Amino acid sequence: MINSNSANKLLEVINDAILDKKGLELVNLDLTNIINSVTGHFVICHANNSNHAKVIAESVERKTREILHDKPWIKEGYENAQWLLLDYSNVVVHVFQKEYREFYNLEELWADAVFKHFTEDGKLIAK
Repeated sequence: MINSNSANKLLEVINDAILDKKGLELVNLDLTNIINSVTGHFVICHANNSNHAKVIAESVERKTREILHDKPWIKEGYENAQWLLLDYSNVVVHVFQKEYREFYNLEELWADAVFKHFTEDGKLIAK
């Protein structure tokens, strides 16, 4: 498991990459205190269309590679870009088109997680 400082830096770079490409309704889910969770963190956002979703995911890949010299272990969904997934082991990034985000509703599925919602300019929304 990645230490928390490394995970926090990875989350920061991923969030910045998403916001740079105008990813919508960015949320981070901290799953570290959930028994048997599949990862430590989820990053979820959505895009306006398939091209926008691809641009966001490519931005995440590029920035994590350039800044952290890291790349996803697994990446899926580029073919139709309805739901793109980038798995960095301790952080899994989900870039949806809006209707697919609403349909799969990962936030509800992982409702026990600690949520951080961000504005479009990257400010944390107080809950």
